[in-house]
Amino acid sequence: MIKILFAEDQTIVRRGIVGLLDLTPDIRVVAEAGDGNEAFELIRKIHPDVALLDIRMPKRTGIDVLQELNRLGEAVPTVFLTTFDEDPLFFQAVQAGARGFLLKDVSLERLAETIRAVVAGETVLQPALTERVVRLVRRQGTDFETSPNPKRLTPRELDVLRLVAGGYSNQEIATTLRMSAGSVKNHVSSILSKLGARDRTRAVLRAIELGYL
Repeated sequence: MIKILFAEDQTIVRRGIVGLLDLTPDIRVVAEAGDGNEAFELIRKIHPDVALLDIRMPKRTGIDVLQELNRLGEAVPTVFLTTFDEDPLFFQAVQAGARGFLLKDVSLERLAETIRAVVAGETVLQPALTERVVRLVRRQGTDFETSPNPKRLTPRELDVLRLVAGGYSNQEIATTLRMSAGSVKNHVSSILSKLGARDRTRAVLRAIELGYL
């Protein structure tokens, strides 16, 4: 069973998402928080498998929570809930080490898939954010560490990268491109190496900046 800490200050939203997750056979919210301070303390206390955090919360933002947990060496895989008007916070969340980004009206299927992917070590970028993120990156660039001299990606690596940008898991990419999951994993590793990015989200942002996406 995947244990979730869910932090959201809007009670209706929180209860609605908890109710959705109760419908899954393998995911349960074991603790709820209504503000950032409460989320911070509960994460340190129960060490959930995944922290599902609203970005904007009273007392301490979701990003503040993750940054402080990183400083203490107690961070857990974290997925942020966002709204369309919070794109500038996307970069702060990436720098803090977020593993996923979802809109608050996310479907149960996408929510569960993201949580499972994050537990498996993957990073998920909500496809609905991509267009706005593309515009923002092309306007502002990125400010995290990447290779200053990236190597050219192969056509197949670009195919994989486009699906990574769409938020697809390795298995979904393998099915779509008719490849083995192992081959997809190798391609993703090559993409990260060539772009000098430490994770999938940074690779997507760097690719946008370079004009690959």
